This record gives sequence, C-alpha cells and structure tokens, in this order.
Amino acid sequence: MIEALQSFDRWLLVAANTHRTPKLDTLMVFFTERLVWFPAYFVLLVMLAYLFGRRAWLLLPLLGASVALADVISSRLFKPYFARLRPCHDPDLSATLNLINGCGGQFGFMSSHAANAFALTVFMNLVLPRRYRVAKWLLLGWAMVVSYSRMYLAAHFPSDVLAGAILGSLLAWGSATLFRRLDARLFPAHKLSEPTHSISEKAPVGR
Repeated sequence: MIEALQSFDRWLLVAANTHRTPKLDTLMVFFTERLVWFPAYFVLLVMLAYLFGRRAWLLLPLLGASVALADVISSRLFKPYFARLRPCHDPDLSATLNLINGCGGQFGFMSSHAANAFALTVFMNLVLPRRYRVAKWLLLGWAMVVSYSRMYLAAHFPSDVLAGAILGSLLAWGSATLFRRLDARLFPAHKLSEPTHSISEKAPVGR
C-alpha cells in the first residue's frame, strides 16, 4: 500500500513537471518567488487595517502568527526530522526532471510555500464575511497555483504540498477561532467577524 502511494506520488510529480511550456515556466517561477508577493502582502495588510479598524490590532498579529508558525514548523521541524529528499535531489529522479528554477534546500517534506499560502488563505476565508467571496476565491486560486508551482518546478512531491496545505489550514483555523473568541470578548459592540468599515461604504451626501 505504501509503495503504491509512493509510486503514485512520483507519477503525479513527473506529470506536473513534464507537461510544460516556456510561458508556463515563466508563470510558475513568478508564482513561486516569495519576494514578488511582498507588495501584495503590504496592500492586504493596509486593507485589513482599514476594514477592521481597532480590531486589526488583534487580527493582524494572529494572521502573522499562523503564517509564521506554518513556516517554522514546516521548515525547522518537519524537514530536518523526516529528511525526505526533494525530487530534484532524488538520485532516482533528478536526471529525468526539468529543473527550471534550480533546486533549493536538500529536504522537501513538507512544503513551506503551501503551508504559508494556505495559512494566509484559510485565515482570510474564515474571518472575512460572505460579501468578500470574490476576494476569498482569488486567494484560494493563488494558494493553489503557488502550491502547484512547487510540483511543476520539481521542488516538492505532491504529498509534500498536500501536507503543507493541511498544516497551514489547521494553524489558520486555530488562529481564526482564537480571533473570533477574543473579538467577541474585547469588541462586543461589533458583529462577530464583521469589518468595521466596508469598501463599498459611501459617504453621506451633503445638504
């Protein structure tokens, strides 16, 4: 059973890595680079500070904690403990893979990119109300493409990515649950999980 799952894992990795085009190469390298997303993260933080007002002092640290924990647990604990070679370092695979963006560190279980992306995405999906469903879907799509890019670039096996996504989602759920409870206690005047402001909110028309 375990051998069959490992074989399927490798097959999925090879399928993602070999079905490629020059345009997809550029796109996947772009999505996997963390630094290119910093401006988007900054805009997101500013928007959250505006939407949640005083409550952002509670929300933003918990969001940061979920992402930071996802990164630390996946990189500092799981990777050295399991010591599973990345596909691009695997002697049975590396010679047959398309290494478009180098290889990175030696160990790959679990994917920090997937853990971080899903920690951010799941937290936002849980704390934002339904009227922001477009933003929620965009974040989910972003997290999925970032995760897929790690397989496409042969940096992680699909199981590495899945495990990272689960870890990030669980941490985000815990942080979002804590936010809801503290929010209800510290800011009882606000409806639970409703932002203080709304982007579509219009200023009153003068007389």
